[in-house]
Parts: sequence; structure tokens; C-alpha cells
Amino acid sequence: MRFLTEDDGDDPILSLVNMIDIFLVVVAMLMVIIVNNPLNPFSSKNVVVVENPGQADMRINIKEGEVLARYESSGEIGEGKGVRAGVTYRLSDGRMIYVPETRPESDSGSSKR
Repeated sequence: MRFLTEDDGDDPILSLVNMIDIFLVVVAMLMVIIVNNPLNPFSSKNVVVVENPGQADMRINIKEGEVLARYESSGEIGEGKGVRAGVTYRLSDGRMIYVPETRPESDSGSSKR
């Protein structure tokens, strides 16, 4: 009957078991966070994440399948080649209206008899 009178508070194994339980809970929480992350490496979805939009340190992360690309803003104004496609107007109520430019058709292709 000696085992009924002993105190289990002095057993160092019990504190080790409690530490293992805490680590298992932390690992489970980290797994849930990884699964809910939009850039999850285990999902096959295509995702675009914009960090700090409109700021000087804006970053764009693009995940297409298993390929992850990161684009960082340099703060410089970009330039490129192209043609004017139209004009955008802001109305007094805040709406934006885009008016595409129409190119005049040349009459050289059509002939009148």
C-alpha cells in the first residue's frame, strides 16, 4: 500500500510529459496557420498578394501552381512603348468613365463606283 501514500508531485517525468503536450499544441497551431496562408506551398491555386499597396516599398507576390515570384517596387517611374487607348474622366460623384479613342478609318480601302 506504499504506492497510495506517495506524492506524484516530485516525479520529473510528469513535467516532461506536460512540455511535450505544449509542443504538440504549438505544432498543431503552426500547421493551421500554414494551411490558411494564401501562399501555402501545398496548394495548387494561383494567388496574387499585394503588400503595402501604393507605398514606396510595395511588393507583389505571385504564386502560379508551385512557382512563386516576387516583384518589388523600386520607386522609379516606369516607361514603355505603346499608343494612347482613350481618356478617363472622373465625374463629380466619384465614378470613373473610360472613353476609348476611335481611329478614323481610311477611305483608301473602299472605292465608290
